[in-house]
Amino acid sequence: MSSSQPDRLSDHLDLPLPRFLVAAYGPTLLASLGYGAVIPMLAIQALALGASHATAAFIAALVGIGQVVGDLPAGAVAARFGERRSLAGACLVDAALLISVFFTHHVWLFGVIVFAHGLTGSVYGLARQTYLTVAVPEKWRARAMSSMGGVMRVGYLVGPLLGALIVHRHSLAFIFLVAGAMSASAAVVTLAMPDTPTAGATGAGAEVSVRQVLVAHRHVLLSVGWGILALMLVRTARQVFIPLWCSAHGIDAANTNLIFAVSMAAEVLLFFPGGVITDRAGRWWATVPTMVIIGACFLALPATQAAWTIAALSFLLGVGNGVSSGIVSTLGADVSPDVGRPQFLAGWRIFGDVGAAIGPLVISLVTALASLAASALVLGAIGWAGAVHLARVLPRHGPLPPSTPSR
Repeated sequence: MSSSQPDRLSDHLDLPLPRFLVAAYGPTLLASLGYGAVIPMLAIQALALGASHATAAFIAALVGIGQVVGDLPAGAVAARFGERRSLAGACLVDAALLISVFFTHHVWLFGVIVFAHGLTGSVYGLARQTYLTVAVPEKWRARAMSSMGGVMRVGYLVGPLLGALIVHRHSLAFIFLVAGAMSASAAVVTLAMPDTPTAGATGAGAEVSVRQVLVAHRHVLLSVGWGILALMLVRTARQVFIPLWCSAHGIDAANTNLIFAVSMAAEVLLFFPGGVITDRAGRWWATVPTMVIIGACFLALPATQAAWTIAALSFLLGVGNGVSSGIVSTLGADVSPDVGRPQFLAGWRIFGDVGAAIGPLVISLVTALASLAASALVLGAIGWAGAVHLARVLPRHGPLPPSTPSR
């Protein structure tokens, strides 16, 4: 950006700073509380409905598959309706889906609901990223995005603790009822706020098709995007692998939630320092070390059996994720063009969401062909391969330049 860019975050906003913080982070906190309780329980709920370990991993993967399918339509939705209405609508639909799990007793129907949950997540995530990309100056971008990731991680930390309490007092399915109520609350908060600062800018580029934008900016998408795919693959695989590994070693659902909370605690502690590192030292220093740490943890997991050793490696996985909190959104914001930004970010998110979908599928496939432990080794190798790729394409210092149309 130019040197005339505001030095203070509040100078860049149409809303007073406190109202902006509520609009930007409030719905995410509420929704994440429910998601945090649900995420580690997707595979466990599938097992409770009679699925095998491989099938349970596949059902958990349907979240990511739904996000991939919904990414490009989400770009068109956000460009047409704006962020506020897109966010609220996604939350309301998701609330209905999560609540319906409480009344579901068939594995196939649960899988359909999980897939639809992924569809709503693509709209929600795209609208939220577009909002912060425009609303926050570049010099604060990584801290704003990491704070968004940090708010999500607070929800993912408190959510499993809430889930453990619910399992003790009610039932596993009751967790989804509470998560639905959280999503409905997020929709109410979103609707109560003024429209986002991006509404006018979004409308200006609404007539540009998603295909036109993606073709014009294919070079940056195809270079950095593969590293983002690997990063999100191992990140999401962790959320499925840890509960399955705990189940395979006789650890109950309540203690599995507590182990997952240990990982989230590390992420909550490090999300803002990670944003500072990313803004000041450069995107490379938050991304490449993350991939190295996550890869090493997956390679070590097959040697663990006791709850405390699994919890220790979960904590280290949380360290890696915490340092890189918001990095995918930050890199996407760096390279996004002014015209067709929602459509570009829809394409950008496909790489991350494809990775998120493939991660659990890797676990499912390798577990079916070999073993659960073998899937951890494969994930570790993917993490290190992604580190090598990102080390080559990311600059050592500063942000990536905005994308320009390819000829």
